[in-house]
Amino acid sequence: MSDAASEIARLRAALAASEARAEAAETELAQARAVVSTSEAMIKHLRLEIAKLRREQYGHSSERRARLIDQMEMQLEELEAAAAEDEIAAMRLTKTTAVAGFERRRPARKPFPNHLPRERVVVDAPTACSCCGSDRIVKMGEDITETLEVIPRQWKVIQTVREKFTCRACEKISQPPAPFHPTPRGWAGPNLLAMILFEKFGQHQPLNRQAERYAKEGVDLSLSTIADQVGACTVALEPLHALIRTHVLEAKRLHGDDTTVPLLAKGGTKTARLWTYVRDDRPFGGGAPPAALFHFSRDRGMANPNRHLAGWQGILQADAYGGYNDLYRAGRDPAPVSSALCWSHARRKFFELADIKGIIRRGKPAHDISPVALEAVARIDAIFDIERGINGLPAEERHAIRQRLSRPLVEALHDWMSTERDRMSKHNPVAKAISYMFTKDRWAAFSRFLDDGRICLTNNAAERALRGVALGRKSWLFAGSERGGDRAAFMYSLIVTARMNNADPQAWLADVLARLPGTTASRVPDLLPWNWSPTEKRIAA
Repeated sequence: MSDAASEIARLRAALAASEARAEAAETELAQARAVVSTSEAMIKHLRLEIAKLRREQYGHSSERRARLIDQMEMQLEELEAAAAEDEIAAMRLTKTTAVAGFERRRPARKPFPNHLPRERVVVDAPTACSCCGSDRIVKMGEDITETLEVIPRQWKVIQTVREKFTCRACEKISQPPAPFHPTPRGWAGPNLLAMILFEKFGQHQPLNRQAERYAKEGVDLSLSTIADQVGACTVALEPLHALIRTHVLEAKRLHGDDTTVPLLAKGGTKTARLWTYVRDDRPFGGGAPPAALFHFSRDRGMANPNRHLAGWQGILQADAYGGYNDLYRAGRDPAPVSSALCWSHARRKFFELADIKGIIRRGKPAHDISPVALEAVARIDAIFDIERGINGLPAEERHAIRQRLSRPLVEALHDWMSTERDRMSKHNPVAKAISYMFTKDRWAAFSRFLDDGRICLTNNAAERALRGVALGRKSWLFAGSERGGDRAAFMYSLIVTARMNNADPQAWLADVLARLPGTTASRVPDLLPWNWSPTEKRIAA
């Protein structure tokens, strides 16, 4: 019996030791997993910081940099969440097993804003000493831990009371006049209207989704009721839109571009177009405030830019789309528009042939890289480097620097591309990229920036204005009708212009809708985004 008992004891000890080793191994594995997750998050964080610093230094030089930064931020979000999960799992296991610990580099949090209200929650103080039990204790200080909390959105009904008075002498009734409302059926306040407009056109939330969310918050607003107010706001904001349109078309240089928009039609959807024309004089130190004008059309026909820019003359910076060609016609009334083509579009065609990572990702061997395309990208990038250094300088200085530094590079690029194209088949992709810049006298439009300091090297200003539309297409699905497309273009003109002038679009719309009914026509320009200053009441809010 003694031998059996000792054997059982030995086996139990061995089992306990084995379980301890397994537990220690499991803990070490959890900590290793946490270290790996933390390291991956740290590497991704540093790469994101490098990408942002490069973007700040070099601007929008990379074709895919903005999209890559968005992707990196999403990956960092997932890695940080995974690192937190792994760290918590490791901490739970570490409490029972002694293993070598590690220190995670936690994400740095900014201090909470000072303007947020503070609510003090004081923990009940002890009434006696925790050590000796004496009640002779005196407060010597306090430790404060701040936790950010949010209060769900609050709805309220404002009752505007107009008291009636009767005169005992003449028996007439006196009553103050009814206040002006932003819209004819004034059941919605300006803040609510601004929220509806900005969420639909600025945050890409369709009205049906907004109505569902409001219903969950206890406010039942039908889709038709909200849509009625959107139409009424469009009419109310027309004076501001007209001033923005006039301001944009007064420019002597415009950026132009368009993008696809799904339009609801019988049996499905058809591809419509949203056009933008951007006035931005900041690259050459111009004093005019930036603004954007949008238009909607059912197709991409040549008649659309002709209608949008009827009576306008100046320099149009755009891509090589043939629909603009009628604007450049010699006999155009009142005068032909001068074309300035975008070097980013030209560079992109060479970049796609020289993108090593992209070619490998598509399953092609790396030796398929075209040395001619790689050289073209390097030569064009040298021109871009000069442009970054003169951004914001007056037009005269930009012109002088371009004549001294950029012109020799552009002329050398032209001669080099001509020579290389003559050596290639016309079906060669590089030859096609070169022909894009030479076809139909396009080289004169590409090199026009050398003779005018106001012209930009790229059409990125228009592409930035359309970025919100491209991001929101999948959210709002399609334009319900041609009128709906026109209304979207109307609202995009207001929201994008506000953003370009560093004004919060929703705050600006709310304040403007509140002030417009009592504003005379001569004072409406004061409400434009570049002249706007919020009222004291809104600043306090």
